[in-house]
Amino acid sequence: MSKTVLIVDDEKSIVDILKFNLEKSEYNTICAYDGREGLRLAKEKNPDLILLDVMIPYIDGFEVCKTLRSEGNNIPIIMITAREEETDKVFGLELGADDYITKPFSIRELLARVNTNMRRVATTEPPPAEGIGETIRFKEIVIDFERHTVFKCGKALELTSREYELIKFLATTPGKVVSREELMTGVWQYDYFGDLRAVDVAVRRLREKLEDNPAEPIYVMTKRGVGYYFSEE
Repeated sequence: MSKTVLIVDDEKSIVDILKFNLEKSEYNTICAYDGREGLRLAKEKNPDLILLDVMIPYIDGFEVCKTLRSEGNNIPIIMITAREEETDKVFGLELGADDYITKPFSIRELLARVNTNMRRVATTEPPPAEGIGETIRFKEIVIDFERHTVFKCGKALELTSREYELIKFLATTPGKVVSREELMTGVWQYDYFGDLRAVDVAVRRLREKLEDNPAEPIYVMTKRGVGYYFSEE
């Protein structure tokens, strides 16, 4: 079954190019030219991925992303921005975007990112479960691989697919320090074309949901100057 991409951009020429190339790659497309319409379509049509421009009318892309994430919507979002400032890119990731790409971009690079995010989500979609499958248990945390869910004190955490993959990747080898480059390859599934701070942002967002005190984590730990690891103590 074909996957659907929602394109939200106020530049019709860019929308037309994206629509043509995505449909050529056998994706269905839905298009919106402002943030208000994009937000409505994201909720009503439930696409498999959103390409979201930052500078759009009525509601900017940051606010659209923030609203979707605050409502528990975990559709993968790739931000499209003409801004070069690193703070804007990190800000989008802080709000819950999965990735960003800066204009001008090559269609080949954009399609590679769309394909990668689609594959990642497909591999983390939980199958129908009749019971508890293989799990990792540590203190108050249970990671259930069959349900693709992380529980804390018996309550399921609202994680994005990337956050789930991140904790799963670390927790399967507790105590092993993993570099940001290794995490980018193992979790993002491609060599990142931008700032590796994207990994730091994802870890920070995961800690906010996982830890009682994110400033003093007991699960996802930092090895300064090297990377991150899942506690084995």
